[in-house]
Amino acid sequence: MSTIEPDARGIRRVDFRALGTACSIQCRHPDGHTSLQFLADALGWLERFEARYSRYRADSVVSQINAAAGREWVRVDAETEHLLDLATDLHRLTDGILDPTLLPLLRVWDWNNLHTQLPDAAAIRSALALTGLAKVQRQPGWVFLPLAGMGLDFGGFGKEFAVDHLAHIARQHGIQDAFIDLGRDLFGMGGNGQHPFWHVGIEDGRNPGTCWGGLAVSNFAVAASGDAARRFEINGVRYGHILDPRSGWPVANGMRAVTVLAPTCLQAGIYSTTLFVLGPKDGLRFAACARDLEACLQSEHGIETTRGFVRRQVQAA
Repeated sequence: MSTIEPDARGIRRVDFRALGTACSIQCRHPDGHTSLQFLADALGWLERFEARYSRYRADSVVSQINAAAGREWVRVDAETEHLLDLATDLHRLTDGILDPTLLPLLRVWDWNNLHTQLPDAAAIRSALALTGLAKVQRQPGWVFLPLAGMGLDFGGFGKEFAVDHLAHIARQHGIQDAFIDLGRDLFGMGGNGQHPFWHVGIEDGRNPGTCWGGLAVSNFAVAASGDAARRFEINGVRYGHILDPRSGWPVANGMRAVTVLAPTCLQAGIYSTTLFVLGPKDGLRFAACARDLEACLQSEHGIETTRGFVRRQVQAA
């Protein structure tokens, strides 16, 4: 339940659904009007962002680009160009793991429906042939998907981008204590009124719904990736919702969950997905080369972390 009135610690909280997931924003400020204005501005911006870039909305910018695939160029504004530039940078930064052109594969796997059988292997190969950021054609103010059936999906970084922007809005309002949670993509500013940090549980990927540890979060982001909530099994084989863009199939490397800490949620989110796809050994090596990043990788064989991760841990709630 949303709590617009402050609690005993002075925290105002609103719970809602956006971007296809459960979300919440908490904030604390001595001026109640400032807190309420921030919450209103944050929710207003998020509603506009989802309306423009959700692939599930037929009139969104992304849907217009996808509908024109194989037929015509689409004019885009500066904001959309910025997101396309960002997607290109993230694709390069993750060695191609984050790929905004995976929509054909997402359609084949169709995670909105319960799986009782695997997709046809030929359909997966055909969908894979429609992916690849290098296929996307761009000119200043224009974008074109040259093959019919191609499609963009900003879901791989959209929530994380939104978290960072909501934190920016909080700072604009002079709010120092805030906690933004968009479906396990988090940013904590300041503290919760009781401690100079916010407490975040680290979910146990092998025992969903439980936490094996906790984090003290203040002025940095946390993102988690895992397949516990969205998965199915056929003939004893587990298939999760995180796809490997190199094969077109769900990740099958023994990973169960990844938690990443970073200065921005965008960094935390793209790396959590990347490390999950790469697996324990390569993922930990990749994390060690990234700047200002700490990570915890849980596989079916155990838990491994970067050296600095343990310094952020606190007793689980």
